[in-house]
Amino acid sequence: MDNIRVSIIIPVYNCGEYIGPTLKSVINQDFSGYEIIVIDDGSTDNSLEVINSTLKDCGVKYKIIHQENSGVSVARNHGIDVAAGEYLVFVDGDDLISPNHLSELYNGKSDFSLIQFAKKDGDYIYPQNKDFNQDYISTDEFIKKELNMEIVFNFFQIMYKTSIVKENNIRFTPGLVYGEDTEFALKALIFGDTIHISNEITYFYIQRSGSAIRTSEFRRFDIVPIFENLSKFYRINGKNQLANLIIYSRIPRAIFGNMNYFFYSCYGFDDVIYVMKKRDLLYKLSRFRGDFKFNLKVRLFLLNPRLYYKMWFKFKNSID
Repeated sequence: MDNIRVSIIIPVYNCGEYIGPTLKSVINQDFSGYEIIVIDDGSTDNSLEVINSTLKDCGVKYKIIHQENSGVSVARNHGIDVAAGEYLVFVDGDDLISPNHLSELYNGKSDFSLIQFAKKDGDYIYPQNKDFNQDYISTDEFIKKELNMEIVFNFFQIMYKTSIVKENNIRFTPGLVYGEDTEFALKALIFGDTIHISNEITYFYIQRSGSAIRTSEFRRFDIVPIFENLSKFYRINGKNQLANLIIYSRIPRAIFGNMNYFFYSCYGFDDVIYVMKKRDLLYKLSRFRGDFKFNLKVRLFLLNPRLYYKMWFKFKNSID
């Protein structure tokens, strides 16, 4: 693979204001043997100009790919296709990584590695890390913890073995605007054995006003069909226990969590319930099997949704 140990894939769309600092953080790694792959997804601002000027004479191998605007999934897939590294790492075009990001992730032994991240909003940094008390975890155990929502992770925290991704044709689903990254990670993970864990925070997710996470509307519920398709994918690949966890744990938890998110964000009760009924989410929520406390909240809600909402609104932070 050209002696390249890691390929860093960076999709860019109209990030001219931010891509310079992002690329500088990628160039400034205390790690050798990596390449930078930047996919310009049809930017109409000065992104491509900034990319070229920043990477020119940077001393790191790089590829700049320009494509017509096709979305972030297609851009990342393009990056995977041309990657020459032993492992894949993903960085968004307006985020930052610390100089030890690759050295914390790479060990050349495990199929996957994981670091911790923080959200950065202006001068404020909010660690999101979940400290692990082990250096390695099996992929099955990790997936089970995610499906039971004992842990929460983002796909960019993980380094992926390239051969696993390419040989099993794991790609981001074009057209999805919410949850495509979670789907990618949870598909890839079942084809490996172990994840190396670092509790170091080396990725900084930059929050900006108007970003997708802040303007997200009912498409947050789009995660449900994504998980349903993932359940089918797991069954095809002989992972029936994980497939059942999706149906009876992860999907109900996602529905309930997003419902409370909408309530907390002051969406109208009738609007939320209308969408849930239209998408048959009340039935899918009722299928939950698991711990008593969460099951009780679900049953109380299903028994009388409006009463639950009134009680939730009165005691917001105690029952959500």
